[in-house]
Amino acid sequence: MSELTPPKRLDATILQVIPELETGGAERTTLEMADAIVKAGGRALVASEGGPLIAPLEASGAQHITLPMASKNPLTMWANKGALIKLIQEQGVDLIHVRSRAPAWSAYWAAKAAKIPYITTYHGIYRANSALKRYYNGVMARGDFVIANSDHTREHVLLEHYPQALRDPDRLITVHRGADLSRFDPEKVEKARIDAVFAAWGGEGGFRMLLPGRLTSWKGQRIAIEAASYLQRGREMTRQGGSFRLVLAGGAQGRDAYEAALRALIDELGLHQEVLIVGHQEDMPAALLWADVVVSMSERPEAFGRIAIEAQAMGRPVIATNHGGARETVVDGQTGFLVPPSDPQAAGEAMAAMVAMGPDERMVWGARAAARARAEFSIERMCRRTLAIYQRALDGSVA
Repeated sequence: MSELTPPKRLDATILQVIPELETGGAERTTLEMADAIVKAGGRALVASEGGPLIAPLEASGAQHITLPMASKNPLTMWANKGALIKLIQEQGVDLIHVRSRAPAWSAYWAAKAAKIPYITTYHGIYRANSALKRYYNGVMARGDFVIANSDHTREHVLLEHYPQALRDPDRLITVHRGADLSRFDPEKVEKARIDAVFAAWGGEGGFRMLLPGRLTSWKGQRIAIEAASYLQRGREMTRQGGSFRLVLAGGAQGRDAYEAALRALIDELGLHQEVLIVGHQEDMPAALLWADVVVSMSERPEAFGRIAIEAQAMGRPVIATNHGGARETVVDGQTGFLVPPSDPQAAGEAMAAMVAMGPDERMVWGARAAARARAEFSIERMCRRTLAIYQRALDGSVA
């Protein structure tokens, strides 16, 4: 497929469909695209059950329509088809873009009935344990264009699950999730915010690592703790004569037993001075600047892995698991290290290598990481590429 070139002006009404407007990544992307559509000269509509993001959506000039889009009830889904057809006719919708399976069938039926382009985005990888679930998931692969949030997601859809549904592979396009580089910008973080993190977490004068992510087993907090134990015993840390601190930043969200197990492991390994569990953090830019290195030890492949981009945008090298979207966001040996999944010793060795290179070399790696994050993973780039896909669909072009 040739390079995606956005239209100079988008003369169209675009309807995005999503279950709810809560605070997740898919919802944020919906807002970002609505803003981009309006700025490109188009009309932006969003149909969902609603949520706290309605206000910022409408502040951008977009319009929200409340419909029960989160429902998986077949009767409600069929009724949503009729509601969407009516909306398309009344508002002159030119293209419909769906971001989740729950409303995808209703949107697909409505788009076909109205004879307008139907676009989908895979924001993650869907598991299918039965033929019925596989069929249900497959509606996301029926788009005139199908957007994947990473090459890893694209290969999963194209090669592993729905090769027959995509007769033309050029219809399946990677558009990496964009990071909010206006927020994740070191120059915009006041010293007082960073000082507040140091006051809470300590670690000044030592080697500091941060693992952001909710406390759930597949996010790999246990692997990181065990890796820190290797680092503690390793020759590099001893030779340096320094201390280190690993902070696990993320809420348990009801997984109290898992948090208790992590705390027990920390005590068992004698790391209660070195490893902190600090809960959910609102000021992630300041938290990332506290760290020398950011760690992502996901035991399952991440479809994309936004935190690696945000960390690198802040000038921090990343140690990540060598699978999934991390292979696209982290350049091994240049902007960070990729380590085998579920391998605490390899992760500990990567931590030791980061210690050994010292602050000056880590700064060089961080600058390289920031330059790449800003060039390839911005919201602006994501929006430009998506607008170009809209225009191709409206033009009837697939190549």
